[in-house]
Formats: sequence, C-alpha cells, structure tokens
Amino acid sequence: MIVFTTDLDNTMIFSYKHDIGEGRVCAEVYQGREISFVTPRTAGLLKEVNDAVLLVPTTTRTLEQYNRIDLGIGVPKLAMVCNGGVLLENGVENDDWYKESLRLTEGAREQIHLSEKLLDKDERRTFEVRNIRDLFVFTKCDDPEISVEALKKSLDTDIVDVFNNGVKVYVVPKALSKGRAIERLREKLSADIMIAAGDSEFDITMLNACDIPIAPGSLADIAKLPDNTVVIGESEGIFSDRVLECVLKCAKDYSSN
Repeated sequence: MIVFTTDLDNTMIFSYKHDIGEGRVCAEVYQGREISFVTPRTAGLLKEVNDAVLLVPTTTRTLEQYNRIDLGIGVPKLAMVCNGGVLLENGVENDDWYKESLRLTEGAREQIHLSEKLLDKDERRTFEVRNIRDLFVFTKCDDPEISVEALKKSLDTDIVDVFNNGVKVYVVPKALSKGRAIERLREKLSADIMIAAGDSEFDITMLNACDIPIAPGSLADIAKLPDNTVVIGESEGIFSDRVLECVLKCAKDYSSN
C-alpha cells in the first residue's frame, strides 16, 4: 500500500492572495466567501492520485477549519487534523486515536497551560488565545518573532516547540508532530511506502518520517531536510501540480516493480 500524506495550506490549496494562475477552482468557502483555491491541474490530478494511492490530508487546522475544505474527491477515507492529534475515518473522528494523542502529550500539559497565561498577557497579541483540544496553543501577534523569543525564555523547550508561521504563534508539544502521526499511521495501516509533501516548519517532522519526502525550494533554503527529498523549485511551476505528478510517478514505478 502506498500512503500519501499531504499538508493542505500552501501545499495543495492556496489563499485568494496567492497567484496560481487563471481558472482556479474554489476549495474553501468561509462565511460565504471563497477564500482558498486549487489550480485546474491540481483539481484533476487529485482525482487521479486519490484513485492510485491512499491520500491522507494532514493539517494543523482544527476539525472545523478542515471541514470547510473541498478537494473535489469526496470525503477522504482518512485525514489527520490538529497537527495529527485527531484522526478522521470517512469524516468521523476516531476516539481512540485522540485519547492516545492526549496520553502522548500529557507531559506537556503544564507547559501548554503556562503558555496560555503568558500569551494572554502579551501586549503584542492581536487575537484570542486558543487551546486546541488541549493539544496545542495558537494565537496571532504583532512582532511574532519577539513573542516567540519571550515564550522560549519562560517555557521548557525540551518539552514544547515554540515558533511562528507569519503572524501566527504556536506552542506545540514535541510529542504532537506530523512526523509522530505518520509513524502511528504507518503502524495502523502496515503501509509499504509513505510519501509526504509539505511546505512549512510544521511539516519537517513529517518529511523526516516518510520514505519519499517532497518539499519546495523555499523550505529547503531554511531547513535541513532528508537527503532524498524531492525539492521543487519555484521556476518549476505551482508546487501542488508538481507534487501530485511526482506521487503518480511513484505509484506507477511501484506498481511496475
């Protein structure tokens, strides 16, 4: 079995602010507005990939945010949300998976709650502090790098990761990573090959944990990635198109061996 775990935002789908060319296809509606899109090429390739391998969307989005997305392939058989802390099977949450996620992150609970208190007092904060299912903490800040550095001085960074993605600031238990989620999924499925694609710091552990990692050149420029990473440069076209073409090639090569 080939399993393809893929990040969503800026990997498969792109916000209205991102130029992905003409004919873009809506992939997300929020409060009556179309806010995320895929390219026409990606829309077609997603159907082909979904037929060829087990496609598993893997995102830091909450369940509510994930459910706004329509990739045009129906409800995926499996999906992982909340940075891998929640597993969906045919759109239904697997309770045992979530309980295991809580068990794995139990040692970070004190740090998570402390981060909430610290961020609540942060004058740079521009958004409410959200505790996502008692798994990790998220907010938005002006000068997020400064907020991150302040948090690192007060939190135990051996237990939690603290970083920002744009203005978004996260405090995430080290035990709650996409890489750990992939390891759990591999064991659950007894998968032969795991392919993963992602574009951000959240995705590095996932790329490290899979057999065939795919990443954009922009991530390779700032992070240490596995030596066998398929790096796709900006000049090669829209990242999602190239990723899906690569997955189909891998599936074809695997079936011919």
